Amino acid sequence: MLDGKVAIVTGAGRGIGREHALALADAGAKVVVNDLGGSLAGDGSDRGPAEHVVEEIRSAGGEAVANGENVADFAGAERLVRQAIDHFGRLDILVNNAGILRDRMLVNMTEEEWDAVIAVHLKGHFAPTRHAAAYWREQSKSGEVVRARVINTSSPSGVFGNVGQANYGAAKGAIASFTLIAAQELARYGVTVNCLAPNARTRMTEETFGELAAPDEGFDPLDPSNIAPLVVALCADDAQDITGQCFFVYGGAVNVLRAWDAGELVAADGRWEAGDLLAQLRTRFPDGAAPAGMIASMAKAGGQSLQVG
Repeated sequence: MLDGKVAIVTGAGRGIGREHALALADAGAKVVVNDLGGSLAGDGSDRGPAEHVVEEIRSAGGEAVANGENVADFAGAERLVRQAIDHFGRLDILVNNAGILRDRMLVNMTEEEWDAVIAVHLKGHFAPTRHAAAYWREQSKSGEVVRARVINTSSPSGVFGNVGQANYGAAKGAIASFTLIAAQELARYGVTVNCLAPNARTRMTEETFGELAAPDEGFDPLDPSNIAPLVVALCADDAQDITGQCFFVYGGAVNVLRAWDAGELVAADGRWEAGDLLAQLRTRFPDGAAPAGMIASMAKAGGQSLQVG
């Protein structure tokens, strides 16, 4: 499906990113395997994981090169994009997948823990996309037909929320919004932008939820390779009109999530008085309005029911 295409996959040394790189190569793409090779918290560096994936691809008959740039570094991201263009002659696909984890309850989270996670996830999506987009814009302006793809990585924590991950979830939610806007801006140049909210067994998920054992037999819904077919499909030329979407993926299930919408409407002919508005909200939500489980938690903590949240 992707013969002749050139792809960058960030954070491709392990887990979901590794599976993306292998699947793209199997579909015919030449792949730049990016991975800083740091710890789960983002400390240190090691080119070993990226180089190992490159060897896997080459052993299977594909073409790949390793890259150890920090994608949260603006100049490093530019060098990453330039490596793909210089080495393979073009760039068609950017899969932003790199990330770290520093879970902490909000009341205990340090500034550094917040900044590090936001930088790697959110800036680490912006910087490579910014440089790739500039390349594709120049191609389009010179009259070339561009069929480029950006695949971003959000998370169930970003679109549904998860306790102890205010930094991670905020970054991942922002990535979903970044996807919507980038899709709108880059459509004119022939670029589609989509994002994934994958649920799979990785270093990150096992750090958060504990060991997630694979079944002894049968289909494994948490196998990280389950996510890769969607990436390959979205990168195909026939997916040119699929953009600005966020896909929640678990096993064989793919949910195309809805973006923010108008939701529940409580309207008046003019400006509300606060007391009247509260009365309407209490009438509209007699059992309270909050994510599942929060009303009971608030009632236990405060000794009264939470009416609106």
